[in-house]
Amino acid sequence: MLEGLRVASQNWIGRALMALVMGVIVVSFAIWGVGDVFRGMTTQRLAKVGSEEVSVDAFRSAYQNELRSIQQRLRRAVTNQEARQAGLDQQVLQRLITEAALDQKIHAMRLASSDETTQRLLANEKAFQGADGKFDAARFKEIAANAGYTERNFVTAQKAAYLRKLLTDVVIAGTEPPKLMVEAIHRFRNENRSVDYFILPVSAAGVGATPSDEELKKYFADREQSFRAKEYRKLTTLTVSPSSLSKPAAVTPDEIRKLYDEVKTKRFGTAEKRDVRQIVLKTDKEVADALARLKGGLDIDALAAELKLNPKDVKLGLVEQRDFGDPKVGAAVFAIAKPGLAEPVKTAFGTVISQVKAIQPSVFTKSYEQAEAELRGEIAAQKAAPDVSRLRDLIEDQRSSGKPLAEAAKAAGLEVKTIDGVDDVGLDHAGKPVADISGGPDLLKAAFASDVGVDNDTVATRDGGYVWFEVNAIDPARQKTFEEVKSAVLEAMRAEAAQKVLGEKAEEAANKIRGGQSIDDVAKGFNVDVKRATNVKRESRPDIPNNAIVAFFDVAPHGAGTVATDNGRLVFFVKDSTAPAFDPTSIESKTIAEQLKPALQNDLLEQYIGGLENTFNVDINQKALAAATGAEKEQ
Repeated sequence: MLEGLRVASQNWIGRALMALVMGVIVVSFAIWGVGDVFRGMTTQRLAKVGSEEVSVDAFRSAYQNELRSIQQRLRRAVTNQEARQAGLDQQVLQRLITEAALDQKIHAMRLASSDETTQRLLANEKAFQGADGKFDAARFKEIAANAGYTERNFVTAQKAAYLRKLLTDVVIAGTEPPKLMVEAIHRFRNENRSVDYFILPVSAAGVGATPSDEELKKYFADREQSFRAKEYRKLTTLTVSPSSLSKPAAVTPDEIRKLYDEVKTKRFGTAEKRDVRQIVLKTDKEVADALARLKGGLDIDALAAELKLNPKDVKLGLVEQRDFGDPKVGAAVFAIAKPGLAEPVKTAFGTVISQVKAIQPSVFTKSYEQAEAELRGEIAAQKAAPDVSRLRDLIEDQRSSGKPLAEAAKAAGLEVKTIDGVDDVGLDHAGKPVADISGGPDLLKAAFASDVGVDNDTVATRDGGYVWFEVNAIDPARQKTFEEVKSAVLEAMRAEAAQKVLGEKAEEAANKIRGGQSIDDVAKGFNVDVKRATNVKRESRPDIPNNAIVAFFDVAPHGAGTVATDNGRLVFFVKDSTAPAFDPTSIESKTIAEQLKPALQNDLLEQYIGGLENTFNVDINQKALAAATGAEKEQ
């Protein structure tokens, strides 16, 4: 085309035509402007924060990293639609806008960090340290690569993060909860009440009249949605997991005992601890003299003071046997049955003399007999784990060749499970839980997002296994007819009527108590006994329903009230209310203050960042955001 233009412009006719064409183009630019020519360049900007920008690429990278992290935690695929419904796109965008606002403020304040300072801070990060506690370059590179960064870009990103932390630390420095707030929470937590109460049973409502068919039909028509049949699905499932393949009967008692001894202190209680004093002496003469004096009654702390030993090296405090660097010393300390001197132990650093001041016995929540079944299952699952990958590959090969799930299971020597009907929360047609649904809620969610005949992805189990499934049939949700639910409607109508009568009687009883009549006299009128609950706080307790505890604190002291319970209606009278004196120096008050501090700091930071964003006038390109997350394609 360019050659044609060059040839055409060689004579005066061609030059005239070219001038005319260029003139039209110039006029077009004059009328319409040149903005549209370059408009495509602005699509790379997702948000503008003052002079800072959030690019589409930066957002997409951060969004994908966060999505990948969520998928790893959930151990299943998460679609863009699910992520957007959970607000992930907005969360990631807000974080990037916050960082841009802070970066702009940092630039305005001319804050900076040298490469040497950044390297020192990185070296102190535990995430980048190896087993020896030192900076591990290989680990650093691996973490950077997993986050989608080059090594240089990762260092740059970390430098920016350190500067943001420096700025935000200054903003929240010195934040302390107000004393009045701490006192209010202290009173709320520790207020306790004494309450007298009695329960009106459902039988106190009496037997109401049997409603007519017309009344039942009207009740049903007004509440049709309460009597809908849910959608049910028939499923075929195949599970390959350590627990499904395990053979607990093959586990020996010796294997169980060994595992119990290894984990009992961590999982089923606390190990024995001993309060130990320890000195290390170089020569045999020093050891002999020290033992003679200690056996003669000299306290080891006094001996350590004479020898001018550091008390921190002598007083080990409460320690477990595993806390000793030298196993022989630990064995000697825990070999004696009661407090006293342990046998001296020679080590590379000298002879260790240990004295046990006190013994804190071990406490176990589960004995070997109580934990046996649990540990047997764990051992069996561990033994079966190597077969999971082999069977998974075998089944996937069968599925890839188009075999139905039942045939794939047969080839692997396994059996499928058929669930005749299950709703989205795991109940069958009778409203009872379907037993042993491998994959649990994750399987149900995937099954109800699928359809008949669809080749589905596997669902991960919590123990590292896999569940394949097929949707065989769908029983759609529908409105039940009156004839189908007539008995249920009658039951619901009677229960509602009984609660209404019971509520009126309970309120009448509460009004009598408010009027000055004792709760004992009121209870006698219903032939029920009065119970007393003391030291009632705003916390759960086994003898009183949670909603009743809430009601106890909704009325003033010496007030009465009523609340519905599973077995009737509870009528109560608050006898008194007390709260311990507030001590701002107490451990509890300091704990409350420490618990409040993060929330106050977050509020302060939110206000500060919100102020920055208002100052910098945040502008978001919603079309670019939709395109970056794939929402544009689904519209």
